[in-house]
Amino acid sequence: MQAGTQIALDKIGQIAILVKDVSRATEFYRDKLAMKYLFSAGNLAFFDCGGIRLMLDKPEKPEAGTSIIYFKVADIGEAHEQMKARGVKFVDNPHVIARLPDHDLWMTFFRDSEGNILGLMSEVRPAKS
Repeated sequence: MQAGTQIALDKIGQIAILVKDVSRATEFYRDKLAMKYLFSAGNLAFFDCGGIRLMLDKPEKPEAGTSIIYFKVADIGEAHEQMKARGVKFVDNPHVIARLPDHDLWMTFFRDSEGNILGLMSEVRPAKS
């Protein structure tokens, strides 16, 4: 990223739909909606929806709501710092969610003006030597 470039959220990378039963929901999205099933990881199921990843998950807390939009950013650290400087209230710091074969998936979460949780996500590829 060039110095002085302002972060603007403009690409959705993932949407989480919180469900009561992940297995039942997986069957529905895969078999009834014919969505392209990608993979499962633990109690999560992932689908491709026209290039946007759809994740099915069971909420950890009842007040979690029904969905979370994850905005894709190139540099999660820079996005986090710029948004904090603009007054965005984050609930955590950027951190690795998963180490995948070709990249690490980083995320951080913040609240909008209405208290809804939103996320930033960044796919960090290892530096080539």
